[in-house]
Amino acid sequence: MTLKFYMTPGSCSTGIHILLEELDLPFEVTIVNLPAGDHLKPAYRALNPKGTIPTLVLDDGRALTEFQAIAYWLARTYPRKRLLSVDAVAAAQAIELMDYVVGTVHGQGYTRIFTTDRYLPAGLADVDRAAWQPSVQARGREMVSEAFAVIEGRLPDVGYAMGADFTIADAALFYVEFWADKTGLTLPPRCAAHYQLVRSRPVVQRVLREEGYR
Repeated sequence: MTLKFYMTPGSCSTGIHILLEELDLPFEVTIVNLPAGDHLKPAYRALNPKGTIPTLVLDDGRALTEFQAIAYWLARTYPRKRLLSVDAVAAAQAIELMDYVVGTVHGQGYTRIFTTDRYLPAGLADVDRAAWQPSVQARGREMVSEAFAVIEGRLPDVGYAMGADFTIADAALFYVEFWADKTGLTLPPRCAAHYQLVRSRPVVQRVLREEGYR
């Protein structure tokens, strides 16, 4: 059997797409069209009841969901690429950064920018919703900028997030840096250098082309 990868181009699943390609694994792709509601359809909810992306279905039919869980499984199942250090403290630090990216930069900041309606009071008239949206999005941009400032302080002067090796933390950090690029948010210097370093990897360039970005 082959791994089955459920993803949406340009989303957080891009980070997992990069990891799969870095490992040179065979996998089948199914595009989940979020605006069309594919993530809410019974067939997908049977795999992932949360209706989130990404989802990775393993050879034995079990499904993994959540970025961190999938990234960890890939790193531990295929250790030859050193996507997660064998040193317990270094591995924990990589997971710490990945969790902060997914939970705070994405989960708190970017959701306010991309899915603003989730943060509006219930029952608002359309005119009131339009009035509230800019302030919610502005707060989201503030939160993203604040989080990148925190990340900036823990990145090394040169290299990847954890040093010499590309890791699962880099794949997570890259996708939110990519979003910053696409939404006009200025990255602090080390984050900007990290973004360009990861983007220069041939695998990353290939993934972006496959997902429709030139």
